[in-house]
Amino acid sequence: MAIKYYNPTSPGRRAGSVLDYDSALTKFTPERSLTVGKRRANGRNHHGVITAKHRGGGNKRLYRIIDFKRHSKDGVPATVQAVEYDPNRSVHLALIQYTDGEKAYILCPNGLKPGMTVLSGPDSPPDLGNCIPLANIPTGLEIHNIEMNPGQGGKLVRTAGSVGRLGAREGEWAVVILPSGEMRRVRSACRATIGQLGNLDWINVSIGKAG
Repeated sequence: MAIKYYNPTSPGRRAGSVLDYDSALTKFTPERSLTVGKRRANGRNHHGVITAKHRGGGNKRLYRIIDFKRHSKDGVPATVQAVEYDPNRSVHLALIQYTDGEKAYILCPNGLKPGMTVLSGPDSPPDLGNCIPLANIPTGLEIHNIEMNPGQGGKLVRTAGSVGRLGAREGEWAVVILPSGEMRRVRSACRATIGQLGNLDWINVSIGKAG
């Protein structure tokens, strides 16, 4: 994804930059059936009393329901329909549609394009976007959306551009190398998705200045 720079019409614009979404996204409105309303606390507690001052309302945003597990569709091929923006996280989403017609959102790895096919389950090949148990993934492969407990859904490595690696495997345990360099031991039955997460330039965007 490219980064756009504007003419220096103000001190904020001079140092600021934004992402060029037109070059990365293929769909600009969310799938209605996969969204729910989201309300902000705005600094208020459960009585409605402001306990943290100066918290504004912000932009309205819909929460996209993301399938972090992908257990229920093992062995069912899904075709990538579109790559979409998500205001609730830094990484983009991929809208996929299974052969039975059901649609779902998944975190979009780098290189996943509309028209490509993804799979989940222990019998799936270790290809980009496939969700496989760690026991079936070759060591050294790039992974993301890693479960901490079998069946829990992905909890680790979910930020834009982040990537983990599968280290050694011994018995029912596997060693996962996280982006921070930490080596964490999880069960081999835990699932992970193949590939590095997309939107790599997100970390290079500058808001300009504090004001």
